[in-house]
Amino acid sequence: MAKKGNAGSAKAASVHAVEERAAKVADALDLELVEVVLQKESRGKCLCIYVDKEGGLSLDDCERYHKQLQPLLEDVDYDFLEVSSPGLDRPIKTLRDFEKNRDALVEVKLFAPQQGSKLHQGLLRMMDDDTVTIEVAGGESLTFGRKTVAIIKPVIILEDEDFSEDAALDDSTFTDVEFE
Repeated sequence: MAKKGNAGSAKAASVHAVEERAAKVADALDLELVEVVLQKESRGKCLCIYVDKEGGLSLDDCERYHKQLQPLLEDVDYDFLEVSSPGLDRPIKTLRDFEKNRDALVEVKLFAPQQGSKLHQGLLRMMDDDTVTIEVAGGESLTFGRKTVAIIKPVIILEDEDFSEDAALDDSTFTDVEFE
């Protein structure tokens, strides 16, 4: 959904101001504001807003959020407003993200090697403002300073049943789609 922002006063509105407005709309719709990103793309400036909801986000949730937020962004310089879920593999950045992913299998990428590697995998056991602790194979705990961590991401494991014949798409899935 494209929207041309008001270019004149656009730079006056910071990402922080957008976050405040986006958070109010998210709260009103019982959604969680995850992140606001303003980035330049080949098609123009994209204001990307990631929201989530307990139990999962639907397309209707995104559309409702978009319609309520867009009028509040008239002073923001952007070409496209995108609202979406952050995805299953979204990075774990905040303490709230940690709470959702406590005891989950994660991959921790570091800026510099520690314990002989820049990449470590284990169960996310603890995270605070300063440190991250994972439990690796054998029950050993590794603790890293948050400033040494480049990214923490959940490890997505797909089971065989995710690819079973019952889960496969058939032609009836596309009966309402017309191709030209």
